[in-house]
Amino acid sequence: MSDTAPSLIGFLDLAWRIIEAGVADPKAPARQVVFATCGRGGAPGARILILRAADRAAGTVEVHTDLASAKVTELERDPRAALLFWDAGAQVQIRLTAACTVLRGPAVADRWTRVPERSRRGYGVEPPPGTPIADPYAVTRPGAQARFAAIEARVEALEALQLGQDGHVRAAYKRSDDWRGHWLAP
Repeated sequence: MSDTAPSLIGFLDLAWRIIEAGVADPKAPARQVVFATCGRGGAPGARILILRAADRAAGTVEVHTDLASAKVTELERDPRAALLFWDAGAQVQIRLTAACTVLRGPAVADRWTRVPERSRRGYGVEPPPGTPIADPYAVTRPGAQARFAAIEARVEALEALQLGQDGHVRAAYKRSDDWRGHWLAP
């Protein structure tokens, strides 16, 4: 961090550059995102997913999943999710609060064509994800397009925190405030 404080828009730009790099570069820190939902009884359910798309203008990010996974059921019950990114090099943490839509079938057919062959095996696993099994290798991986889903997360709020030797910087932005943002005590 420099001696000059960043502008609110500059800090938001930094956050989105980090997120967008996660789509463009498989080795970027934002490629793997912690995705948290509200589970049964309100218990949080967090897991790491691969970031597949980000659109700053629309304020959306996208991840993919198997339709039989618990996160789909959780999002259908409560569409709210939190996403957490950490860029160790930049020392920046980005938290998103989003409203999610699970897209499936014809709505994601074009996305399926872009899923690498090796990644397709993760969809349609039998028995379904989370099912107790006696042997860790007692699953089949058919790569079923019918079980492929995209989760589109409409970002409602973004909070960024940058750690620094001379102090930390933190800001929050909301869609409802046209992303103007305000500084927060770190």
